[in-house]
Order: sequence, then C-alpha cells, then structure tokens
Amino acid sequence: MAANFPASLLDGYRARRDTLSSADHERALALARDGQRPGTMVIACCDSRVAPETVFDCAPGEIFVLRTVANLVAPYRHDAGSCATSSALEFALEALRVRHIVVMGHALCGGIKALAERARAPLSPDDFIGGWIASLAPLAGTGAAADGDLAALEQAAVRQSVENLATFPFVARRLGDATLSLHGAWFDIATGTMWTMDPGSGRFTPSR
Repeated sequence: MAANFPASLLDGYRARRDTLSSADHERALALARDGQRPGTMVIACCDSRVAPETVFDCAPGEIFVLRTVANLVAPYRHDAGSCATSSALEFALEALRVRHIVVMGHALCGGIKALAERARAPLSPDDFIGGWIASLAPLAGTGAAADGDLAALEQAAVRQSVENLATFPFVARRLGDATLSLHGAWFDIATGTMWTMDPGSGRFTPSR
C-alpha cells in the first residue's frame, strides 16, 4: 500500500528552503556549474546521531561522505558483487582526487556493540550485520576491548579500517606518492567531543 511522503521531512525541506540566503543560492549554482571538489572524504557510521556534515560544520560540496555500518572499511577484495565501499573510494580518489580520508567512529555504536555481544541473536535470519562486522571479531579479544570497554573497541575498529584502506591498490598508490593522508577520529555523542588518532601510536586524544 502506498504511503504519503514523511511530512516531517517535507516540513524540514520547506523550512530550510525558506531561509536560504543569496550566498546559499550562489553556492548551489556554482556547485551545479563547476561540480564538486571536496578535499576530504569522511567514512562514518550510518548512525543517525552522527552526521559528518553537522559534526564538522561543513557546507554542501565541502566533504565527500560514505556511511557504512560501524564505519567499517573491509579489506580490499576485487568483487564486483560487493563494491559499494570500493566504488565510493575509487570515485573519491581517482575522480575527485581527495587529499584526506577520515574514518570517524563514535560512542555507543550499535554495530560495535553487536560485535562485543557475540552471543546476541541476529536481527534477521540473514544476519547481514554479523557478516559485515565479522572481520573485526579478533579486536574484541584484545587490549581494553577484552575487558568490555566499548569505546576501546570502537576506536580499535577505526584503527583497523584505516589499516584496511591501505590494502586498496589505488589508496596505496596515492599514499606512496604522498598525495593522500589517512586519519582516524572518534566522536563522543554525549559530550560532542571529537577525539583524533595519532598516526604513529594509534592512540586517540580529545581535540581542543
């Protein structure tokens, strides 16, 4: 049965449309005419509480965003049947020529919680979530994550995804010629604090 389009979304669209400034309209025209040229790609979780454009206060055209469950980037695999993440990465690097990729995890991540609670029943018989996060399973038994520290596991998952990015040939090539940098971040929903990952140690510290 057909249903009406969500009224709350239309209300939000109209409210935003009616408050756009002349500068906003000029920006939209420029983006339509010239195309997008974001310098940064952000890989974030699908969680509705963590929108990169809001977290980083970015206008349209400023960041290229990919959202996956648990902000996971699986290791490179040439598989045409499962290429949503790979195709987004390929476009960002080869067409848009982004210079930075940020993997942004967050507190209270449902996908990471599902990983930590391995005995929990799947949400459906297909268990797509379980299959998607399976590659992170070894992390649950290491370091602070082994003691049930969910934040530690969330941050370990960010580190793993940053490492997995380097397994993609076109990422490795850009890293090799120093035209690309990889970064990790973790966002605390309750406090609004962004933690960034030190590229050497892999440790996360709060940003000032």
